[in-house]
Amino acid sequence: MIISKQNRRTIYENLFKEGVLVAKKDYNAPKHEYLEVPNLEVIKAMQSLTSRGFVKTQFSWQWYYYTLTTEGLDYLREWLHLPSEIVPATHKKAARPPRPAAVRPGGGDGAYRAPRGDRDDYRRRDKDEGAGAEFRPRFGGVGRGAPVSS
Repeated sequence: MIISKQNRRTIYENLFKEGVLVAKKDYNAPKHEYLEVPNLEVIKAMQSLTSRGFVKTQFSWQWYYYTLTTEGLDYLREWLHLPSEIVPATHKKAARPPRPAAVRPGGGDGAYRAPRGDRDDYRRRDKDEGAGAEFRPRFGGVGRGAPVSS
């Protein structure tokens, strides 16, 4: 499909900036959900990148999910004439502030907890205890579960 260079540039810039792209499977949509480009052109441009191994495609619930690969990153960087310092948002490390050392309540280091004596009452002592020999449960019901009448 022939896609204008301006639309292709818009698609590629957005893909490079975010690192991912989504598109609804609606070939007749006048424009993409987030871009000012026809949805069909977005899908076909991504299909072209997928066939060359630059993008990984996942399809679920009538939506295409495109993820940029490292080869695709290099290709788009060359196509858009960008320096190697610029990376997509998905490739950036999140800068988390260091967590302060937390002190656990109770003062222990948590390595060992003594067994609790209040639980022994619930455990069985003898394995031989159970239903007596004369115990015969009776199940009543209709159909196949009905008791056999003699």
